[in-house]
Amino acid sequence: MTWLKRAFLALMCLIPLGAFAEARLYMAEEPGCMWCARWNAEIAPIYPKTAEGRAAPLIRFDLHGTMPENVAFERPLSFTPTFILVDNGQEVGRIEGYPGEDFFWGLLGMLFDQTDIELEPTG
Repeated sequence: MTWLKRAFLALMCLIPLGAFAEARLYMAEEPGCMWCARWNAEIAPIYPKTAEGRAAPLIRFDLHGTMPENVAFERPLSFTPTFILVDNGQEVGRIEGYPGEDFFWGLLGMLFDQTDIELEPTG
């Protein structure tokens, strides 16, 4: 084994496993969904720039299409949009529907409060 491989393995042992945790916010949507369109107009442009967006990047999928792989949702999806916060492949919580910008951020904040997902302050 080369010294570079040994150094890499030694470094990997020092990094906590939690550093590899993957948090994602899944968005179930469908064509013609007016509430999805409203979310896209009000939230989508700014979501990636927020602490929540950096901690849990958005993954979109069609409600009637192929479901995301390696994710365990707690129950079936019925409404669009539905936002599912997932940590380490497991559903943490969800927001069914889009209640408007102010309520969305409050509800999403409550989901993050229920997790160990760390939010870095926005700069």
